[in-house]
Amino acid sequence: MSAAPVGTREIGRHAVRAELARVAFNRFCLTGFNQVTFADLAEAAGVSRSTFLRYFGTKEDVVLFVFDPVGDVITDALDADRANEDDWDRLRNALESAVTFLVRDVQELVTILGLIEQTPALRARLWEKQTEWRPEIVARLRETASSTGGSSVVANVRVAAALEILWIVLGQWSASDGQENLGNLLDAAFAAFSTPARRQADAPS
Repeated sequence: MSAAPVGTREIGRHAVRAELARVAFNRFCLTGFNQVTFADLAEAAGVSRSTFLRYFGTKEDVVLFVFDPVGDVITDALDADRANEDDWDRLRNALESAVTFLVRDVQELVTILGLIEQTPALRARLWEKQTEWRPEIVARLRETASSTGGSSVVANVRVAAALEILWIVLGQWSASDGQENLGNLLDAAFAAFSTPARRQADAPS
């Protein structure tokens, strides 16, 4: 029998990881993140501990599985055909793509964000993921930038600020139990980086 195409294998692996993450998250919510072991997760999922560990190396990555594509979503949203726009506007729109991707089930995401907020190890790992995403996002912003002038420092600062905005906005949204409007929260957050002249120009007449 010939080997399955790589694409098919990857789709299958992603589906298995998604199911293991779903089962594990339910267990974390029921028992508590720190109290659950990989043996517990394997038992809940009906697989061996070694099998579970082939898909996830840490408990933190099990919870944060949903965030894995976010860096690529933001990078892909910084399309070259919008290069004539202000970089802050492009980053703001890219973050909107990210939150649209994440908020497919409001209550589930609110619960995940609540668990992250309560668990220092999860917050630390999420920060690591954010750091891992940054170089690719910075590279795309520099390739298609209108006002960074190709500056690495400027692009890095702007991307770092934008990623921090993402977590501040999601935290605020989660604290409202998903009731606040994410678009409005993003607008308010990015307005903090506007010059007084721009804020006045953007204000409703």
